[in-house]
Amino acid sequence: MTLAPARTGAPAVPPTPPGLRPLGRWGFAAVVVASFGGPLALAALYAPQAVDEVASSAGLVALAAAVLFVAPLAVWVRYARVVPGAGGLYGFVREAAGARTATVQAVLWTTSYLLYLVYTTAYVVYDVLPEVVPRVARYRSLLEVVLPVVIAAVVVAGRRVTIATIAAIAIAQVSLVALLDVVAARHGTTSTAFAGHGQPHATAVAAGSIALLFVCGSLPLFFGGEVVRPRRSMPRLLPAVFAATAVAVVVAVLPMALDPAFTHAEIPGMALVRADVGRTAADAIGLGVAASVVGLMLVEYLALTRLLYAVTGRAPQRIAWWLAVPLVAAGPISLINPDRFYADLLKPSLVALWLSQLIVVAVYPLFARRQGSRLVPHVALGTVASGVMVFGLWTTLSSSVAT
Repeated sequence: MTLAPARTGAPAVPPTPPGLRPLGRWGFAAVVVASFGGPLALAALYAPQAVDEVASSAGLVALAAAVLFVAPLAVWVRYARVVPGAGGLYGFVREAAGARTATVQAVLWTTSYLLYLVYTTAYVVYDVLPEVVPRVARYRSLLEVVLPVVIAAVVVAGRRVTIATIAAIAIAQVSLVALLDVVAARHGTTSTAFAGHGQPHATAVAAGSIALLFVCGSLPLFFGGEVVRPRRSMPRLLPAVFAATAVAVVVAVLPMALDPAFTHAEIPGMALVRADVGRTAADAIGLGVAASVVGLMLVEYLALTRLLYAVTGRAPQRIAWWLAVPLVAAGPISLINPDRFYADLLKPSLVALWLSQLIVVAVYPLFARRQGSRLVPHVALGTVASGVMVFGLWTTLSSSVAT
């Protein structure tokens, strides 16, 4: 099926970018693993911090978050069974609601992830790495300039180099997440972590916040034009990796119910491993978190090239060079005031993200109707998924500090 909506007959670029070999199952699996968080960043950093105010119910919150995110995931999977292609979410919206709505979605999504690429290097260099290697603080300005260059160089070197790099990061993450979960399980757990403790509003907000952390799991959908048997591979791999990541997150946050102080650490998972195992293992977790964020950036960079190919018809490799310009230029510019650079770009990036995702799930019932499916269950699914994205938009707009 092409990316053009059947009712208009509008032309669309081929769903597979020309000149690219099919992406094998393992390469695609690496992309999926790196996209969900990556999983180490979720388990060691973001999720433990999200349960800070309701640490006594950490297990319940993480489990509820996973259940809540099933709705957006189910919408993506349903789309992917019918409309694989380089356009990803753009292709889904185009099929459901037409080219104009899809273009709006694509502009919002591109804005969000382009800003993410630009400001996240500052986060890695100024917030994550100094917690792992304190001596790196004296080289932060240099790293803030060099890291974007390295990321751009990996992507413009071609898909083979980029996928190999992502795969190496994904393999390391899986190993380190396993280590973190073993340490978390041995640290001690309590069944009360899966019970509510009189804070329903705070518990619901924390669960919603963790659910939002899985949103980058939509990135592999932009590789539907390259992966072998996409209608089969994507619906299988996305739920499987999501489930594994959700389990890893639940296990990793359980010690927070016994020792809430860990949630206040800059990298909670690293603090836990340092306390129970030692500094070397903790440093590995910390470096893995930084690599996890960088791996996600590489997937986002590639996904942007696929989306812009679907919208413009330009070769992905040429687009990769175009995107390298703002990414590399942002390093020196951010040195003027790294904290403000990050803070000023974070909120508009998240607002654009939630709006772009809201369009995808809101028009899903139109897609289901065109497929001849029973409308009521799909309206219900789209409504729940839309609620998740509206919550993301609300928390971003109402909070002075978004994560």
